[in-house]
Amino acid sequence: MEQVQLTLTVNGTRYSRPVEPRCLLSDFIRHDLGLTGTHVGCEHGVCGMCTVLIDGQTARTCLTFAVQVDGAEITTVEALGTPAKLHPLQQAFWEKHGLQCGYCTPAMLLTAVELLNNNPNPTRNEICEAMSANLCRCTGYQTIVDAVESAAAAMKGEAR
Repeated sequence: MEQVQLTLTVNGTRYSRPVEPRCLLSDFIRHDLGLTGTHVGCEHGVCGMCTVLIDGQTARTCLTFAVQVDGAEITTVEALGTPAKLHPLQQAFWEKHGLQCGYCTPAMLLTAVELLNNNPNPTRNEICEAMSANLCRCTGYQTIVDAVESAAAAMKGEAR
């Protein structure tokens, strides 16, 4: 199959390489770039496990062809914090026990990043609504909502 030249920025690094037009963004991120924090679940866009930020907005990579994001800026969970300095959301997920198996956590974190970038002071209902875009089979969401609420406060310099 003929390949198409793809140029995009992922986590601040610019990449330019040929891809097959049918290559999914999830496969490109995981296999071509080796960024395995983007998980693949249902492969139908339902579960949200493959969520990343494309130009600052959440998107399902299992429904997106890599060629569709030519020129875009992609943010994956690997861009958030470091083991030495966690992002406030990562810190809050750890402190509030917002994860169990961890499979949904990268997508939950990126969904929360988008939420807090657009609304730094969300209500619990707004957090619940935003986080409902991603399925979690372990936590029951309460601790995830607590974590996002705590991170929002921390990012504003408030103690929680």
